[in-house]
Amino acid sequence: MVMAVTNNQREREANYLQRHSRALITVHWLMAVLLVFVFGCIELRELYPKGSEPRETLKTFHFMAGLTVFLLVWIRLAIRVKTRYPPTLPTIGLWQHRIAMAIHALMYLLMIAMPIAGWAVLSAEGKVIPFWGIQLPAIVGENKELAHTIEALHETAGLVAYYLIGLHVLAALSHHYILKNNLLIRMIPMLKKKRTDTL
Repeated sequence: MVMAVTNNQREREANYLQRHSRALITVHWLMAVLLVFVFGCIELRELYPKGSEPRETLKTFHFMAGLTVFLLVWIRLAIRVKTRYPPTLPTIGLWQHRIAMAIHALMYLLMIAMPIAGWAVLSAEGKVIPFWGIQLPAIVGENKELAHTIEALHETAGLVAYYLIGLHVLAALSHHYILKNNLLIRMIPMLKKKRTDTL
């Protein structure tokens, strides 16, 4: 009987400590770093006067990193489809799951739409569209009014993204420290915290 209990406990412990696939973890954190870089570049540009070389360089890196995020989103979605998510233990309520899914869906939508919008802005402004040493084709014709409209939408989406990322981080921390489940552990391999007492 004692052996059965011990084996059961070990099984629950093993389930609790399951991680996402190495590919998904790698892409997740690479995208996180790139997003910090993307937002950092566009915020830091305000330190320099319009038309200055540092400001233009930061805008260029902002655009190129944003398009890199756009490419990684599709890789991440492909990995997500082909791999199984480890279970969340202890389990969470259906309403929590639905909110999490909605936030994730919005984040994916923004990471796809915002780089396309940036690409469209440069195209409509008639500017060169750089991407790590190559020049991309325009996706819309030159149209200054259209460029202004898309840029305004792009900036609004960026503000929404700030809030969504903040919610995402707060939710992950609350799951780990308040709800004490394995949601954060699944994405951070170095976390070895054991919570067999709550399983």
